[in-house]
Amino acid sequence: MAQALVLPLLQQGELSPEDVVAVVGRTASVERLAAQLPKGLRLKASGDPSAVDAWMAPIQLLAVKPQQLDAVAAFATRLDSAVDSPPLLISVLAGVTLARLQKTFPRHSCVRAVPNTPALVGAGLTGLAWGDGVTKEQRLSVQRLFLPVSEVLELPESQLDAFLALTSSGPAYVALVAEAMADGAVAAGLPRALAHHLAHRTLAGTAALLKEQKLHPGELKDMVTSPGGTTIAALRQLERSGVRSALIEAVVAAAERSRELA
Repeated sequence: MAQALVLPLLQQGELSPEDVVAVVGRTASVERLAAQLPKGLRLKASGDPSAVDAWMAPIQLLAVKPQQLDAVAAFATRLDSAVDSPPLLISVLAGVTLARLQKTFPRHSCVRAVPNTPALVGAGLTGLAWGDGVTKEQRLSVQRLFLPVSEVLELPESQLDAFLALTSSGPAYVALVAEAMADGAVAAGLPRALAHHLAHRTLAGTAALLKEQKLHPGELKDMVTSPGGTTIAALRQLERSGVRSALIEAVVAAAERSRELA
């Protein structure tokens, strides 16, 4: 997720590589990522003594597994106590609350951010919840970080788990649907490459139509479904298979898991 956010900003010139310090867990990851990231970006393994430079930055993006939070916090205690003002910590960790972040990083101003991977192509969504003590200037800095790659919504923290379940996990649901639709087309006789292309275009075109004409999904469904036709036959099969219920329960399960991770 850190790459999904930072790479587009580097490509668009919103950030300079020299302004970025990236810390990863293993030396092997440094070697692998160095070939993929812009030259000039300082890339370090967490065991490197100079990795502490990341904790000197005025804005810090924390993108690790929630289970790694305590280990990262222990490393952060090496933060120089001579900093003039509290650094801003932006956490994209699923389920980790502002209260826990503030307790774990008492010398930081904390923000919870819930972005999604379409940020890689400038089509992301990001939900933000502010911790205590975040200044107006810091809020603007956070928004400037996410706006070039996503739509930004400020939400109560209580809504972030549901936001994550729909938007951050959502691309996986859509990818599964795209794959299944393509498999169906292959079963019906289309070549694999063409089936994938048509499935992707159908999903993208449908999303654009819903957005541009401000249609309720039910309206679009009814537009496509003629009496006794192919679409209603397909929809009957989807309802028999419980696809609608399965998607509802998938979003609810993801939200519940996010709360468990807290």
